[in-house]
Amino acid sequence: MDAKKNLIVDAVALAVYAVVANPALTGIALHEWVGLGLVLVFLVHAAAHADWVAETTRSALRCPSWSRAGNLALDACIVVAFMVCVVSGVLVSGAVLPALGYYAQGYYFWDPLHAVSAKVLLALLLVHVVVHARWFMRFAMRGKDTEHADELE
Repeated sequence: MDAKKNLIVDAVALAVYAVVANPALTGIALHEWVGLGLVLVFLVHAAAHADWVAETTRSALRCPSWSRAGNLALDACIVVAFMVCVVSGVLVSGAVLPALGYYAQGYYFWDPLHAVSAKVLLALLLVHVVVHARWFMRFAMRGKDTEHADELE
């Protein structure tokens, strides 16, 4: 996938996340279903960046740098926070789980975990956007395919 398509997918994912992260805007049921739909968006994003992850991992092992290691650690933390948020969100669900005919116990464990993981995820995503701001600016200024060039410098 080229850089323009990546940027569009990422921008849409971030915009949808920003809306779905606030259930007061959407209501609980829509929050849960759209939040679950973000798993698909995450998988598209991960597939689009799989080559970058593989190359960055190889180059980080070959020629370690704080930039590469930091990007990999940040992305790993985002994946963990996202998965915790999704799993806890499904297990605390009032719409998705009952619609599937299930009920999960442990609301008083899953609900606070979901709230904390969602806040951690939001913070990590903001850091991710800031870290990649230079790439966004270069792309906006030149419009060329400079995918992740700043991390590989």
